[in-house]
Amino acid sequence: SGMQQGTLAGKKVTLRDIKLAGEGAADKLKRVQGEIKKLRADVLVVSDPQNVAWAFNIRGSDIAHTPLVLAFAVVPREGKPSLYVDGGKLDNQTRHALEEIAVVCAPDELASDLARLKSKTLRLDQASAADVLTQLIAASGGKPARGADPITLMKAVKNQAEIAGSREAHKRDGVAVARFLAWVDNEAPKGKITEIDTVEALESFRRDTGLLKDISFPTIAGSGPHGAIVHYRVTRATNRTLGKNELFLIDSGAQYEDGTTDITRTVVVGTPSGDMRDRFTRVLKGHIAIATAVFPEGTSGAQLDPLARTALWQAGLDFDHGTGHGVGSYLSVHEGPARISKLGTVALKRGMILSNEPGYYKTGAYGIRTENLLLVIAAPEPKGAEKPLNTFETLTLAPIDRRLIDTRMLTPEERGWVDDYHARVRGEIGPLLDAPTRAWLDAATRPLGDS
Repeated sequence: SGMQQGTLAGKKVTLRDIKLAGEGAADKLKRVQGEIKKLRADVLVVSDPQNVAWAFNIRGSDIAHTPLVLAFAVVPREGKPSLYVDGGKLDNQTRHALEEIAVVCAPDELASDLARLKSKTLRLDQASAADVLTQLIAASGGKPARGADPITLMKAVKNQAEIAGSREAHKRDGVAVARFLAWVDNEAPKGKITEIDTVEALESFRRDTGLLKDISFPTIAGSGPHGAIVHYRVTRATNRTLGKNELFLIDSGAQYEDGTTDITRTVVVGTPSGDMRDRFTRVLKGHIAIATAVFPEGTSGAQLDPLARTALWQAGLDFDHGTGHGVGSYLSVHEGPARISKLGTVALKRGMILSNEPGYYKTGAYGIRTENLLLVIAAPEPKGAEKPLNTFETLTLAPIDRRLIDTRMLTPEERGWVDDYHARVRGEIGPLLDAPTRAWLDAATRPLGDS
């Protein structure tokens, strides 16, 4: 009906450009079928829309901030998969492309199709499959087998095209963030800007790139005591002005077609207290410990997590959240299965993208968090090494507030890391900035030894 077309007009399914995806859907589905055979299952029921999007190289706009289409898929170990998606969201070209690799079905056909698979073993994703699917399959004589969806791990390991796209997205995002931080430095001391002003300004700098699809989650902008509320979301009722001699924490991200970003910076407006500098530097030491970690193949996030906390623990301090989460490729900013936390049991593999975000929160006073995204890469192997080694490449490019760093607390190696990182930011972002912002960036990224 005309009305239905109207409501779906903005909800079109799009095909992911192969140059950005780096692998065709048909090849991905062949690899998925290989995993289904290894699991000794007959069929995989794909219930997580992130996994459907990755496997079929499709994106949509059914969910805020994440380019997903609400869809299911059923992949047999041999033959064509079935994709269950609202036909009103497919234009002719998209439908035609999908019909070459799948049987395109209406969502309400899923239940009857599953009921027909009598005596077959159906793998269900324990993380996302509704209980009702298990009951339905069992009731009609199928064998439900709950476990991990193999696509989750496949999707987490980015290929060369996705990695190149992420690097480009981070460079573009770094330009927007540098412009924003320069603006805050200029405006906040006048005592007029509010948390809502900062959220709007940062989004407008990102929109100026011309390639922003959406922000990747609602921005967390906490000034003073609001910074201590980990998932604070400013409203008209809670909005406050950035005050003098206060810390300001801003955690935000962007969705670009070539990559998803997530960055947190903590800056001072005015002069920080000794306490603030001490805590900021301990958080930074943890951030650097993760960024420079070298670890054998097979190491899990849980094994790295204490590195982010050591400097805080030594002062009897800690933070009550994980150190990092996986990030998708123009998909969800929070992506499994890998993470850096006490609960992160999945091995970190080359090609995974994770956040590195230690923090410290003093209730009623301030919050500190420094977050960059990292890519797992091969590390050079020393002579006599008996295991392949991995390390991280930092993807995020934006200055870290030098005014908050107590250099006396840093080792020469840590100081070297900060200076090298800032030199990289200056080299990659500087040429893309207008003259006043570039001058600000030159000062913000100068070596720690320079006053």
